[in-house]
Amino acid sequence: MVRKAVITDAGFASRYLPITKTIPKGMLPMHNKPIMQLVVEECVEAGIEEIVIVATPEGKPIYDDYFNNAVNRIRKQLAAQGKAERYKPVQEVLDFPKINVITQDQSLPYGNGSPLLSAREFLNGEEAFLYMYSDDIVLGRNGAVKALVEEYNKDRSIDGLIAVQKVSRDEIVKYASVRFKTESEEFLDELIEKPDAEKAPSLLASYGRYLLTPKVFDYLVSEYTGKDGELWTADAIDKLAKIGRVKVVKVDSKWMTTGDPENYIKAYIEYLKFIGK
Repeated sequence: MVRKAVITDAGFASRYLPITKTIPKGMLPMHNKPIMQLVVEECVEAGIEEIVIVATPEGKPIYDDYFNNAVNRIRKQLAAQGKAERYKPVQEVLDFPKINVITQDQSLPYGNGSPLLSAREFLNGEEAFLYMYSDDIVLGRNGAVKALVEEYNKDRSIDGLIAVQKVSRDEIVKYASVRFKTESEEFLDELIEKPDAEKAPSLLASYGRYLLTPKVFDYLVSEYTGKDGELWTADAIDKLAKIGRVKVVKVDSKWMTTGDPENYIKAYIEYLKFIGK
């Protein structure tokens, strides 16, 4: 069964500087919660038992504090003031499944595949696991994680699953585009990272919700860098799809990226609508 998840926030977040030199991008707020908490809550919804957050050296103590510090002085003060109910959101965070925070291996190349390699030891012995980017949020009745886990439980011979959403041709150049196997509208043949708009095989964009098996580590190797000299998760999944079965899951809920300030504001507004604020 799928018990563990790896969530990454180990990049430079240079589009958000100067704020991200001090605050990890995943700790930027969505109302009264950080983005990272929304990603963790997707895992909770799907029954995930253990989570590892891969952070920068500067971000690790911040995540450790957020998910593990009970701030008892605040709890006691609120109780003394007759406002104990205000502590409830803190207790909900403390009641999450076990969360470990590690730093990315600095010897690995830059790229969104390196955090997963950094967490490989944590995944030893697992049949399958989740890999998630903290700058993606999913708004809807069910999160993408639950959808992926449910699909995997129907057929546990699958080598991996990826969540996708249709985007415009102008947008597909920012993401990885899906090409299906000729005999199927379900299984991945090719995943092309940041294609030219006119060469994109489809407008289905893969985003940061993956359910993978250990077979991916045969192709997620530090020497196998790709576009711009980076280590791409999409490249490893593409290679896995060539020899195995990687299922493409069109999730009903709405995916939004917070990867840059403009899209962050759009996602923030949609989140406020979603929670009814």
